[in-house]
Amino acid sequence: MVSTHARKAPPVEPLPEIAVATLRLIYTRMVQTRRFEEAAARLFTEGKVHGTAHFCVGEEATGIAVCAALQPEDRITATHRGHGQSIGKGMRLDLMMAEFLGKETGYCRGRGGCMHIADFASGSLGANGIVGGGIPIAVGAALSQRMQGLSSITACFFGDGATSTGSFHESVNLASVWKLPVLFVCVNNLYAMSTPLRRQANIADLAFRGQAYGIRSVSMDGNDAVGIYRAAREAREYVRENGPMLLVLNTYRHMGHSKSDANVYRTKQEIEEWKKRCPIKRMRALLVAEGLFTSEELDVIDAQSAADVEEAVRFAEASPNPRIEDAERDVFKAGPA
Repeated sequence: MVSTHARKAPPVEPLPEIAVATLRLIYTRMVQTRRFEEAAARLFTEGKVHGTAHFCVGEEATGIAVCAALQPEDRITATHRGHGQSIGKGMRLDLMMAEFLGKETGYCRGRGGCMHIADFASGSLGANGIVGGGIPIAVGAALSQRMQGLSSITACFFGDGATSTGSFHESVNLASVWKLPVLFVCVNNLYAMSTPLRRQANIADLAFRGQAYGIRSVSMDGNDAVGIYRAAREAREYVRENGPMLLVLNTYRHMGHSKSDANVYRTKQEIEEWKKRCPIKRMRALLVAEGLFTSEELDVIDAQSAADVEEAVRFAEASPNPRIEDAERDVFKAGPA
């Protein structure tokens, strides 16, 4: 029987039970995400980005570690703050950066930007600028997987604010009734734009919102990349056999909601306290302490990640803009009446 009780994640196991190659991949992609977003923020400041931008600096462990536990055939739906989720699913830095800059060589030929980037080949069904908009899409994808008899699952990322939307409640309920292979991943950064969690919900733990629909729900430290990977690895197998599950990852974004956010609703002290819990620094310290990597080996990964991102920037900036003549290409329009 599926447990309906929210619970904490199990104690952390010794690191050697995770392949060194997997630990390297998680660390590398976390660093790539941080460097990607730092470069993207610089480009935004230089006026090279159309519209706004949303960054997940401080949240890198969530998307990267969950996606590391997935298989290539699994699918994801990402959030508007989804660079880490996209990189975690294996999307290319250069094509992502080109999309971010609205270039023809981007994943969506510059039409989607970072809030609507997608790559079906890697299993990414797309980011979504609508809060909670990807949740029913993920349930539909999981339904198709079930109907086709596939062994794959769909992981659905969304923020804490999305758990208050109708699409969340309707989707989780339907997935629970039909026992669909979907892993709901709530990236709880404690603020829905500028609204703190305590003013969004009268519960101490968002995992209880999964309990209401009779699905297994786990709440855990969202800055613990190793713990998240283990929980997501276990969750994937559970979802395949039993149906949906909710994984709440409690974390914090270091930057504002978007580049237009004056950030006046948080204190500098609060932000600095959370920066001390940086998931990248935390994993780096753990890998060195366990004797799996030396500081010098991790320095090489850091430097290569920075170089890869700068190469992606050069590729994007040298790429052509979409042609005006193609403005209506790939846009649906009704035929004659």
